[in-house]
Amino acid sequence: MSRVSNELRERTKRYASAVVRLFLTLPRNQIAAQTIGRQLLRSGTSVAANFREASRARTSAEFASKLEVCVQEADESDLWLELLQEDCGIATTDVQALLKETNELIAIFITMSKRTKFGR
Repeated sequence: MSRVSNELRERTKRYASAVVRLFLTLPRNQIAAQTIGRQLLRSGTSVAANFREASRARTSAEFASKLEVCVQEADESDLWLELLQEDCGIATTDVQALLKETNELIAIFITMSKRTKFGR
């Protein structure tokens, strides 16, 4: 595995950890925040899990496919973060940082997928 992949494996793990930590701070008495938070917990940690699977891909096609799953899960996480912020009033700096990281990861995964598929 390349150095970039190792760095990205660690970055996606840190992202998943940040999602877990955010979930743990959500108000327990706010049903909407807890429900959305559980969805975020699932999709946000899935980003790291799917990138790990991508790093073990046997073919370029399998690698690109797993990266596309990472994009889907990160995009879903972006939605849950926006809903927490806009509809549940969870507007912490942690949410802002996660929104930024989510969109950076999406851009990275899309670029990697395109380069893998089209050899750019």
